[in-house]
Amino acid sequence: MDLLESVGYALAYAVVGIVVLGVGYTVLDLLTPGHLGRHIMEGSLNAAVVTASGILGLGLIVWTTIWHHGDAAFGEALGWTIVFGLLGVAIQAVAFRLLDLVMPDDLAATAMEKSFHPASLVAAATQISVSLVVVASIA
Repeated sequence: MDLLESVGYALAYAVVGIVVLGVGYTVLDLLTPGHLGRHIMEGSLNAAVVTASGILGLGLIVWTTIWHHGDAAFGEALGWTIVFGLLGVAIQAVAFRLLDLVMPDDLAATAMEKSFHPASLVAAATQISVSLVVVASIA
């Protein structure tokens, strides 16, 4: 493989990774009240913690998929990266909603409050944990 081909692969994987992260962010935005970006920019530590953990978890999934399938044909490896990345988004969304259902108060709303709330750490840990389950299924 020559340098130009390697750079092309890196760009393709980067685009897929950015798209997966963007889809994950958008889904979390849809699951929470208001505009997620506005909550973060206006100082909601809760929103930032939950969002950052989701993005970190999805990044781990994308990284693991690329690393694990690196010896496969490029198209196949890229396909697996898309599949597992979107699976991670879906599983994170389901886990967030399930956690929201079992919490006594509205977790989605609490996660957007400006003042720190410990529930945001639980939501963040859930995002990372379900991502690690997907990572383990890849490896």
